[in-house]
Amino acid sequence: MLLNKINSPEDLKDLTMSQLITVCDELREFIIDHLSHNPGHFASSLGTVELTVALHYLYNTPFDRLVWDVGHQAYSHKILTGRRDKFHTNRKFGGLSGFTDPKESEYDSFIAGHASTSISAALGMAVAANLQDQVKQHVVAIIGDGAMTGGLAFEGLNNASSQPNNLLIILNDNDMSIDANVGGMKNLVKMTSSSTYNRMRYGIYKQFKRRNLINDEKKNFILRFNNSLKSIITRQQNIFEGLNIRYFGVVDGHDLPSLVRVLSNIKDMTGPKLLHIRTTKGKGYKPAEDSATIWHAPGLFNKETGERISKSKNGQPPKYQDVFGHTLTEMAEANEKIVGVTPAMPTGCSMVYMMERFPNRAFDVGIAEAHAVTFSAGMAKEGLIPFCNIYSSFMQRAYDQVIHDVALQSLKVVICLDRSGLVGEDGATHHGTFDMAYLRFIPNLVISAPYNEHDLRNLMYTAVYGNSGPFVIRYPRGQGELVEWRNKMEILPIGKGRKLKDGKDIALLSIGTIGNTAASAIEKAKAHDMDIAHYDMLFLKPLDEELLKEVAENYSTIVTIEDGSIEGGMGSAVLEFFADNGYNNLSVYRLGIEDEFVTHGSINDLLHYCKLDEEGILESLLKIKK
Repeated sequence: MLLNKINSPEDLKDLTMSQLITVCDELREFIIDHLSHNPGHFASSLGTVELTVALHYLYNTPFDRLVWDVGHQAYSHKILTGRRDKFHTNRKFGGLSGFTDPKESEYDSFIAGHASTSISAALGMAVAANLQDQVKQHVVAIIGDGAMTGGLAFEGLNNASSQPNNLLIILNDNDMSIDANVGGMKNLVKMTSSSTYNRMRYGIYKQFKRRNLINDEKKNFILRFNNSLKSIITRQQNIFEGLNIRYFGVVDGHDLPSLVRVLSNIKDMTGPKLLHIRTTKGKGYKPAEDSATIWHAPGLFNKETGERISKSKNGQPPKYQDVFGHTLTEMAEANEKIVGVTPAMPTGCSMVYMMERFPNRAFDVGIAEAHAVTFSAGMAKEGLIPFCNIYSSFMQRAYDQVIHDVALQSLKVVICLDRSGLVGEDGATHHGTFDMAYLRFIPNLVISAPYNEHDLRNLMYTAVYGNSGPFVIRYPRGQGELVEWRNKMEILPIGKGRKLKDGKDIALLSIGTIGNTAASAIEKAKAHDMDIAHYDMLFLKPLDEELLKEVAENYSTIVTIEDGSIEGGMGSAVLEFFADNGYNNLSVYRLGIEDEFVTHGSINDLLHYCKLDEEGILESLLKIKK
């Protein structure tokens, strides 16, 4: 196999075009084989095989910078840059990251877990190259999988012509996210990218300049005039050239010889430019080509038959996501004011159930978290009740909107933070460990976390019928606790926790589903002569002050536990209450996520690493007892 001889991009440069095409075929087979038994982001990387080979064949990486957006397009990149023999560890604890990460390889120029960041980051690198006289350094941003729908991408585009740079943006249009979310993107004007055309255009520019008909200050005016003339002739608009970014495309992203030719023609052109390529998500594996959404990250599968292998069994609790989706649909049937909003995650968060039942009342707004929040605020202002479901880690991108557009006006928006806590193999960019700390300082918010599925349903019901302002519900990724989860919903008293178990020695306060793990550790602590009381706080804000007074007056040793940051989280809130109310003789121990970005791995591995599994909690309790 040729692929086995590729240990760095340099090994590609002496190959013939026929051999490069063979490398592409072998890359696809390698990815399909490995991901069938070690799950990861599947369809996106299959779609960028030829592009990756072309880029590493033509560019001098890692001196030349490739900025991937989003990182799950980059499996071929990882394999070609010295990580082929470690690829079996992808997304495993202690192994390769599922995304690009500069700490992992010098070929990874920028971290890429969240979308829409590449243009801004690459523009910064291109400007830095100019300012530091690195005139031979090329910078390429590869943006795809709907990332162009994010506002940050357009901010980067808007700024790209503001300073001298030679940035190349490659728009990987896989007809999956961009067309559906942006609309007119597929109608972008098609231009030739031949060297003849561009030599002619540059020659005309030089003639104008030689005759003093144009200077650098007037160059952008002439470019805009040229773009306007093309728009009139073709009756089409091109947003990129309207921003003074030269546009080339559309090019078949799976035609390697054409890709290499086009990239060679535009590689050394000065000024910002964009190459628009069309690819097929899941290219080379028919089940993925036919159902790209399902095969985005399919889990285990039989590569010969395409059958996906499910680990779930009948009689097991459903995922919290499905409980949310079914409950939202159930509530929407009874209340026509309820609407749903999600930024490009309808399948992941299970809002697809409402979309199927009420297609006019559920909205996928694309990879646009800030817009999702303010869009929800606008609907709430006019009397609707939006459930805005955003992954906890992605909500960080809409922090200003939560403060300025929702909380400041005390609008009735139900913010559902999916994937709170540790999420597993996606790692540090996706863990929802900061939400309690970054939200609890904001006035007017109610912040809650269910202990189980019944609580999730009740909290959703309470947010609609028991509260008049913004309401936050955080819950984890994956399977719940209860097989029989369809309880009759009821309004819960806001800011009230509950005692789950009485005890004599220690009081343990938990919030959220990690309380179930704590309950198991408390049960095992009995064998060590420990009688521990257990309280479920349920609400981070407002705190149950009566419950905290009861705990402070009956226990001298108190333990708090949360699947979020210790810095500023629930434990901090409890300590602040005790300090403010004169309870200074208490010994309070906080368990949670330490001051670090937690790596990737299975949730069980990560809970063990953070000492938040049953064994780790019990060990902490035994140390506290001593």
